Amino acid sequence: MSRLTVSQGAAVSIGAVLGTGVISLPALGAQAAGPASLVAWAALVLLSVPLALTFAALGARYPDAGGVATYVRRAFGDRLATVVGWTFYLAVPIGAPAAGFMCGAYVAAAFGGGTRTVLLTAAGLIAAVTVMNMLGLRVSGRVQLILAGVLATLLLVATVSALPHARLSNLEPFAPHGWTAVASAAAVLVWGFAGWEAMTSLAGEFRNPARDVPRATVIALAVVGVLYLAVATTSLATLGPATATTEAPLAELLAIGVGGDVPSDAQVRGGADAVKAITAVVALLLTLGTMNAYFAGMSKLGAALARDGALPAWLDRGSSAGEVPRRSIAVTAGLASLSLGIAAALNLGTAQLVLVTVGAFVLVYVLGSAAAVRLLPRGTWVHRGAIVALAASLALLPTVGPSLLWALTVAVAALAYHRWARRAPAVQADACSLVETKV
Repeated sequence: MSRLTVSQGAAVSIGAVLGTGVISLPALGAQAAGPASLVAWAALVLLSVPLALTFAALGARYPDAGGVATYVRRAFGDRLATVVGWTFYLAVPIGAPAAGFMCGAYVAAAFGGGTRTVLLTAAGLIAAVTVMNMLGLRVSGRVQLILAGVLATLLLVATVSALPHARLSNLEPFAPHGWTAVASAAAVLVWGFAGWEAMTSLAGEFRNPARDVPRATVIALAVVGVLYLAVATTSLATLGPATATTEAPLAELLAIGVGGDVPSDAQVRGGADAVKAITAVVALLLTLGTMNAYFAGMSKLGAALARDGALPAWLDRGSSAGEVPRRSIAVTAGLASLSLGIAAALNLGTAQLVLVTVGAFVLVYVLGSAAAVRLLPRGTWVHRGAIVALAASLALLPTVGPSLLWALTVAVAALAYHRWARRAPAVQADACSLVETKV
């Protein structure tokens, strides 16, 4: 039976949270708010502490594949549990193509091919993580541990080697789009901090959830916070205004660190072909780690939702600890592939997919932290942290704005399914009674 160790669990968390954010979000944040995006970065790192520890406390007390849906069910009942479960489960297939597009930009920059390369990269990543998870969590956990170690080292090399080229003058003007733009940057950057909730569905896979989940979370918090702030600050201080115009900020940092090639404001110049190839590999590994963590968590969630009646019963195989939910993995992969096809047909951009996914995640955070406020022991530090997490999650709602539309649509569909699922047995029972009466 598969079990996660503390180190593997920390690696899965790091992969889920760090992932694609570090390769693309410095540029997206700079586009929204310039150097002032660092304020949004710092705020979200601080927000991650109570949020991550809140979900860790819930996972330690209620280790179940249902994750956030299980906590919401305990706190508020089946109806809201179905809503949060569906919202989370259906957000990942939209986020998967977005992650693939971020990675594909690096691969295309290194090897050419433009949009075709981007789409093929996204499709290949979806296929790869599907196979990894079909082989079982033990394989995925070990792979994730290796990826986390390699990637942390490479990110440190990129930032440390580029740091001598940093200039404080590159941070001026600090808020070129005004201070209100910090909220816009935060709305995009939430993508980079989504993932703490994904581990809740894997809490039952730890050898000792009560002890191991909090330990893994604390390790992941420290690593993610340091690396995010290091990469974002170094990118802005080294690249200056060019940070907002490049699709591959990490590639630029490596180019500068290796060859001292500092791009001008007018034109961002890539490094040598070898540097581009290295950064493409880094992007592939980061994205693979992120998608692997989410597919592992969401496949477990899907099986648990089916077990609890929130999804069709045939999907419930693999909900128990140590089991591989292959049917749910297949559904997740199929929906992600469908989402990729729709995004390609409609020519949807990365930012659009990111905002839609973020809207769903914020709704999950609100309901999950609200459940924590009700479930965690009052008067404890974890309960106080849950209150802070809930307040912060509610504060994020206005920043995502129209992006909540998809999440609300899914919520309505979930409520309709919940009502139908509850009525179906009664209708069948009435039909059987009618037949017996006639007989």
